[in-house]
Amino acid sequence: MSEMNLDDLSNQYFDVLKELGNIGAGNATTALAQMLNSKVDMSVPQVRLLEFKDVGDLMGGADQIMAGIYLSVEGDINGSIMFLVGIQEARHLVNKLMMQDSESQEFTDIELSALKEVGNIITGSYLNSLSTMTSLKMIPSIPYVTVDMAGAILSVPAIEFGMMGDKILLIETQFFDEIKLSGYFILLPDLEGYKKILTSLGISNI
Repeated sequence: MSEMNLDDLSNQYFDVLKELGNIGAGNATTALAQMLNSKVDMSVPQVRLLEFKDVGDLMGGADQIMAGIYLSVEGDINGSIMFLVGIQEARHLVNKLMMQDSESQEFTDIELSALKEVGNIITGSYLNSLSTMTSLKMIPSIPYVTVDMAGAILSVPAIEFGMMGDKILLIETQFFDEIKLSGYFILLPDLEGYKKILTSLGISNI
């Protein structure tokens, strides 16, 4: 276990991560529907282990403008979590939440606060699901929100990933109300955190 990295993940662990994706996305969909006061459906989440350099391409290119919500995590697990959504989808969510009809790709401070709250609810849903599955305490920080190119947003956790190898765990979920929203959830526990997650799930031989 001392040399564990993401290349060593077993099929058993990957199945658990897929279940986490399903539960987390389901909870996020419910929370989003309540927040927006409208019906929201979702597709089956796609759980992927990716080379870090390929993440931006999956989202439409490293120069794709996106909104990213980033939180650090403390407690039994140390690390961080991130949720990214395309700029058009972010605008749609903010408009729905604030009952307005703006087409601007520039967000006011109030709109950024609304976007931060959406991200907070969604990341909290995933984090609570993981905490419930593992019985580990995970305390999120105040969320930080930014609108920038995907490559620039992803450079924030890149240093942390550098300590773990060059593969990352990404859960892609598509939400549907009037339009389709693709959201990307990235979980970044440190190496010790991965060991604790594995142990708590009864998976010690990977």
